[in-house]
Amino acid sequence: MAAYQKTATVSRRETLGEDIFRLTLQAPEIARHAQPGQFVMVKTVAGSDPLLRRPFSIHQITDDDQVQILFKALGKGTRLLAGVAVGQSLDVVGPLGRGFSPPATSHVCLVGGGMGIAPLFFWASHLLRSGRPMEILALLGARTREELASLASDMAQLGLSVRSATDDGSLGHHGLVVDLLADLGPEPGWSVYACGPYPMMHAVARQCMASGRPCQVSLETMMACGLAACLGCAVPSKAGAGYLHVCKEGPVFAAEDVAWP
Repeated sequence: MAAYQKTATVSRRETLGEDIFRLTLQAPEIARHAQPGQFVMVKTVAGSDPLLRRPFSIHQITDDDQVQILFKALGKGTRLLAGVAVGQSLDVVGPLGRGFSPPATSHVCLVGGGMGIAPLFFWASHLLRSGRPMEILALLGARTREELASLASDMAQLGLSVRSATDDGSLGHHGLVVDLLADLGPEPGWSVYACGPYPMMHAVARQCMASGRPCQVSLETMMACGLAACLGCAVPSKAGAGYLHVCKEGPVFAAEDVAWP
């Protein structure tokens, strides 16, 4: 699938929680070709510091062909991005990578931790528009209510069943979002999609493989190019065939294909 390098104008900037931001970008060509689970590489400044682009999952494509990204301002690049104003232009490359594959069952469980919720929103919207009868359950986790409430509300507004977990117990289950998977019961009739911190996805993958549930994970790694040129986003392959490159062969993988530590 082709990728495009575009100058995208920021049409909307939202603050969703402490250091959590959502940008809406006018990038119609990217929007029209994007698939759930893919990502974009964004240059956060016009100059060379920081030099490298930053990868962001595509959070949503709006009805008027705009691209939304969701992120938390942690490092220099994302803090600069958090300070952009409406009307400002950003250099964006995308859509990149391989996205989610259709569910094998009519029961779908989305497990998102922190900013890993971002691509799951796009995937949920896509599944709902497909017209295929299915039940979709979203299990969402974050550190605090402030980090999670707005994103959980967005998922609920789609019409999904949503269960929340927070580290401090301020919203929903007091504990890890992985704990909520136990409520699905032992039946294998759920297709699970996960994105979030690596230990969370490892725990989800382990539970799914033990119960026979199909599971896809969207991996998050450091990337320099997003085009498989630098080979810096490699993760070990379970098949013993060396490494999987997240930017090209992913970011979405079947859980059993990854050699979890």
